[in-house]
Amino acid sequence: MTSDLPIHAVLPDLLAALRSGNSAVLVAPPGAGKTTAVAPALLGEEWCTGQIILTSPRRVAARAAAERIAHLLGEKVGQRVGYLTRLDGKPGSRIIVVTEAILVNRLMEDQELSGVSALLFDEAHERNLDSDLGLALALETQGVLREDLRICVMSATIDGARFARLIGEVTPVVESEGKAFPLAIEWLGASPEMRVEDAMTSAIMRAWREEEGDILAFLPGVGEIERVRERLEAKLPGVPFLPLHGQVQPAQQRAAIRRDPGGRRRVVLATSIAETSLTLEGVSVVVDSGLARRAEFDRASGTTHLVTGRASQAAAAQRAGRAARQGPGVAYRLWEEAGHAGRPKFDTPEMLSADLATLVLNLARWGVNDPADLQWLDPPPAASVASARERLNALAAVGGDGAITAMGNRIAALPMAPWQAAMLLAGADRGEALLAAKLAVLLQERGLGGRSEDLEARLARWEMDRSTRARGAMRLAEGWARKAGSKPTEQSRQGGPPAIFLAAGRPDMIARRRDPSGKSWQSAGGRGFMLDAASPLARSEWLVIGDAQGSAKGARITAAAALSQQQVEQHLGHLIEARTVARWNDDEGRVEARRERRLGAITLASGPDPDPDKRAILDLLMRKACERLPDLLPPALLARAVFAQVEALSGSALADRADDWLRPLLTDRRDLDLPPARYAEAALNLLDWSERQRLDSLAPRHFTSPAGTTHAIDYASEHAPSVEVRVQALFGLDRHPMIGETPLLIQLTSPAGRPIQATRDLPGFWRGSWADVRKEMKGRYPKHRWPDEPWREAPSLKTKNAFKNAKG
Repeated sequence: MTSDLPIHAVLPDLLAALRSGNSAVLVAPPGAGKTTAVAPALLGEEWCTGQIILTSPRRVAARAAAERIAHLLGEKVGQRVGYLTRLDGKPGSRIIVVTEAILVNRLMEDQELSGVSALLFDEAHERNLDSDLGLALALETQGVLREDLRICVMSATIDGARFARLIGEVTPVVESEGKAFPLAIEWLGASPEMRVEDAMTSAIMRAWREEEGDILAFLPGVGEIERVRERLEAKLPGVPFLPLHGQVQPAQQRAAIRRDPGGRRRVVLATSIAETSLTLEGVSVVVDSGLARRAEFDRASGTTHLVTGRASQAAAAQRAGRAARQGPGVAYRLWEEAGHAGRPKFDTPEMLSADLATLVLNLARWGVNDPADLQWLDPPPAASVASARERLNALAAVGGDGAITAMGNRIAALPMAPWQAAMLLAGADRGEALLAAKLAVLLQERGLGGRSEDLEARLARWEMDRSTRARGAMRLAEGWARKAGSKPTEQSRQGGPPAIFLAAGRPDMIARRRDPSGKSWQSAGGRGFMLDAASPLARSEWLVIGDAQGSAKGARITAAAALSQQQVEQHLGHLIEARTVARWNDDEGRVEARRERRLGAITLASGPDPDPDKRAILDLLMRKACERLPDLLPPALLARAVFAQVEALSGSALADRADDWLRPLLTDRRDLDLPPARYAEAALNLLDWSERQRLDSLAPRHFTSPAGTTHAIDYASEHAPSVEVRVQALFGLDRHPMIGETPLLIQLTSPAGRPIQATRDLPGFWRGSWADVRKEMKGRYPKHRWPDEPWREAPSLKTKNAFKNAKG
């Protein structure tokens, strides 16, 4: 092995740390050699008698790392060095490079990691869900079962101190300086009016003219890569344009990583897969779109969709660093230097945005119900954990207490999302394990069998495909079928159409067409989905959706299988229920009872129910009544209760005790059309004697004037309590009326009922402004009494003559 890599300068420190302790953190810049040098250096350590597991975030990187390590050891892959990914692998006796998901599965199968001496977590800064979970589980294994297990976290950009604190306070951090080849940055600026493929084509052409060496261009996804390649091939005929992404076959991936055998200058078009781990030979120029496409789970739609956004500053640094790994380089960036600081510093950890169903199930399988029991850099969000448990519960994978069930163990034993595992097991139970396994592979491997939304069409094309990738995927499906309990032979498909297996895993994603065009679909889970009207699936009456992209309100269907109405009735009849549905008709203000056949939120048939469930009707009527209490009860009663502070007549208390006073009132009814007095009487019956006395004494309904007239007291207005009284009815009163300790606002009126004045001090009014009022009113109402000293007069509403005659 060569010893000129920067990592060799710090390897003695790292080895010493792992001799004296069982953990270390290695921070080494891109190109330092950590991926290929650390694992071989451990082989000669006295404590390292077993296997060394090196994790890699991607299949491409895992395979390339194993091949490079074996080459440096002068061996072929499969001797001391091997690799294992989901689609292929070669065993190795001492060093095995695995994807992070493979490590999690191995930990689940053997918590002690028997025969393993060291775990090396490479590119830990990427913060993949399986990486975070694998580290959390490995730390518990080390702490509880295997104190001798060495754990080393390695990366280029991680916060080494933060990882060290997670692992243990005394965990040493070893840092490598790395190679310092010059790197120039060219800021090309953004062109919002241009499509990304046009902007990238222009930038790559400029780099081709102005620079030397191979070019590595970063684009957000496979579609953009293909469109840029089409444009470049027309401009630069004969130049090798090599795609590099997860769907590229191993031989093509190797071609993208290595120099051209004929010495030609190359252009590698890559997704973020090339940001880390891989060294692309001959690359000295990077062209960066500044975009990244990441998977985000939408709890509302229940789907994981791809979101294109700005690459973080850390990702941009990783990308640019690819140009200067083997010598001086240059990076072209399609954004402004001034805007660089506004980009997020780091990518969001998958833990905070991914579907946590697999993580929660694995934790239950591990024996942990509360994620807080493990060590995390970022704990799983509580809302995401709750959502995952709800979906796992629907699959009978976990019980109400969060503990794993027998079905959950069957699901967890399969290396796929829980709902896909449930689909595979449903296929196995019907003798169709291989068919269901193929569907699971198609849902995981984008582009396999084409890009049609129709999973059956993709399945047919895949079965005719003889490429290396197709054969590897078929072997994977056969292995899954065996794990599910069925031999990998073609079955008779007597078990039903492929869609029913999808439905077993995602019954909420059964969908029916909403319109003749087949563009709009309603799912059993209550969400709406969109489909390209040109898709062959648009003519189907029913679909089971396997994947969708976009927002919850209008997610676009990208993978589905068709069903007919007859097949729904035949195979999914157990999901269909007949029930009475009580609905509130706003136009008529009453409850309607209908008999419906439903598949989740999809109504198959509906009609009036001649013999409805009276309890359901009453329950709905009660809910509506509680929502409308202020409209049903007399406002005056509610205002009096507030003024007197009688809590039993508050809105919340009345709603809480609705069964006591409302239910008897509304039994056998379908509307709320009762007089307010009936509601008031029923509500008042809730009060005990002391509460009724308090209401009547602190908030009496009426004020009786000295003349004997009765007037309703207003407790609802801004100036409550108040009362409207004709002034002659108050003659002889020289003390102001009170409501408890509050002066009653008296609104005095003329004989015609027109306002004169309002007062909370009647004696003061008599002796003050009454003189002016008297002068004005005497001229306007001469037949009525307007004495100088009204407090000395007898109260009466009669005219002067009538009053005299009555006295005489």
